[in-house]
Amino acid sequence: MPVRRDPPDWEPLVRRVVAEATAADGYAPLNEAALLGLIHHGLQDATLYVEGDGFAHVHDGNLHLVVSPGARRHGIGRALLQAAEGVATAWSHGDHPGARALAASHGFDRTRELWQLRRPAGPVTPVDPAVPIRTFRAGDEQAFLAANRAAFADHPEQGSLDIEGLAHRTAEPWFDPEGFFLAERHGEVVGFHWTKVHPDGTGEVYVVGVTPDVQGLGLGRALVVRGLTHLQPRDITLYVEADNRSAINLYESLGFEHIATDAQYTRR
Repeated sequence: MPVRRDPPDWEPLVRRVVAEATAADGYAPLNEAALLGLIHHGLQDATLYVEGDGFAHVHDGNLHLVVSPGARRHGIGRALLQAAEGVATAWSHGDHPGARALAASHGFDRTRELWQLRRPAGPVTPVDPAVPIRTFRAGDEQAFLAANRAAFADHPEQGSLDIEGLAHRTAEPWFDPEGFFLAERHGEVVGFHWTKVHPDGTGEVYVVGVTPDVQGLGLGRALVVRGLTHLQPRDITLYVEADNRSAINLYESLGFEHIATDAQYTRR
């Protein structure tokens, strides 16, 4: 079957292939941004290539390529990658060896890693915050977004979060304002820790950050500890840039260990 671009019957196939890949590999083959984009916008701002039991999703120059486990090693991934010629970057969630080989054979270099860390359920030593911490409430949206932009000014995904993206996330079934913590100084949000509970009961350090003007006060640790305490008793995961040594040191000091890697590849 030839590769089809943006077929009208794409949704059932994408849902099925994602479910089959997740069940077989133990991790989702699309990141949250790609999933939410498909849910809320369909193919309005994305391109989808489909062949057999596989698809390639391209959004903002990023490629996610997924092939159902039973259809792998039959050239589907290669055909989809060739169809998406011109894409700048590609993600491999879980750092699948097949993705590594496909990337190398098509001129992609490994340029970025996201580490997944995990902490088993267990008590956390309290930390007194240098700045008062409270929970999120309606009306905090713009203040949070301003702090998020400042904290993640150099981050290609998190720093670009806007009011629409925030609304999509707060509308998700998992959202709980009691697990969304804001540090506020002189009426300004200067730090945050947004937690998440997955359907399997696992907790997540969803996003945590502090603005540059309060770095060095220990606020990051206090925010992380506040969220970890809220999530107990659960195993807790998080994602962190592999080259962010200061953040990794903090998380390791709180009992987190590296368990998996997502890799980004860039075309030469």
